[in-house]
Amino acid sequence: MSLVDFCETGEMEDGQSVVRKWEDMDIDILVKIFQSFDIFELTSGIAHVCRVWRMAACDPFLWKTLDLTKLESHFIKIPLEPYVYVSDQSDKSLTRLLKISLNLSQGNIRSLIFHFNLYLNDDQLTYIAERCPRLRRLVLPAWNRIKKSGICKAIRMWKDLESLTMPSIENPPYLMEEISKNCNNFRELKIMGPCHVFFANTLVAFLPRLKILSLRCSVLLKEALLSILEGLKHLEVLNISHCLLIDSQRMNAQPLPPMKRVMKELDESILKAASRLREFLTCMNDSCTMCERTINDEGLMRWYKYEEGLWKTDEATSLAL
Repeated sequence: MSLVDFCETGEMEDGQSVVRKWEDMDIDILVKIFQSFDIFELTSGIAHVCRVWRMAACDPFLWKTLDLTKLESHFIKIPLEPYVYVSDQSDKSLTRLLKISLNLSQGNIRSLIFHFNLYLNDDQLTYIAERCPRLRRLVLPAWNRIKKSGICKAIRMWKDLESLTMPSIENPPYLMEEISKNCNNFRELKIMGPCHVFFANTLVAFLPRLKILSLRCSVLLKEALLSILEGLKHLEVLNISHCLLIDSQRMNAQPLPPMKRVMKELDESILKAASRLREFLTCMNDSCTMCERTINDEGLMRWYKYEEGLWKTDEATSLAL
């Protein structure tokens, strides 16, 4: 890219022409222009035009949030762990984008948001953690390829982490314990997947000061819900909108047809336990499209079937994207 491409020709009063160069533009104006660029445009090479353009491209204002929700992995599903195979070219493209972005951001990224179908590996996550030491919010709804050691290593570097959006995992204690030990300001969590009793008890044990929790569009056992309501004493906002709420006591009794296990309304024990919350966000409406979709997907949402970006929605405003 040549600087000549970014020059304009004007005319002085005496008729002589003058070249006005983009490198002479006020840096604040450049930052304002770059603010309208997406991540692909910001990393397209504009920082190599000239010194002033690089200064503008590195401005912290542009890098408060690194939004990668327009970038998806090219993958196929496989029957064995990690259940996805990501093409080498897809990995290389993501690594290149990360290197340029994290170089320009100079450690100023506070929020990092990944697409639902963007599958990081351990090396990429470690690279991010090392170069985003001041991260406060992480939206990572898929981590099939990230091992226990990889996510724990990253959490140890994110001392300022306050918010996490994550998938449900079979063995949550190691992660919650790592957050408890290293992230003193952690306050909000969104789980995109089933919340069973073990998961709920883990939250109570390791994140007792959690203030905002979203479990929307998931399978949620009544016993787990009560454990959360009674155990998380500092909880202020709980979102269970469109959840498939199941009475676990009825499940443990005589076998019943599947639909009869699903609670159609909140009972007195739940309402009483939730009365102390500042916001208790619920929706159990037969006419609600999202409730119907959760039922059809059996509480494990297949977001790829629905409107683009729908997975980013949340009734708890601080967790919406």
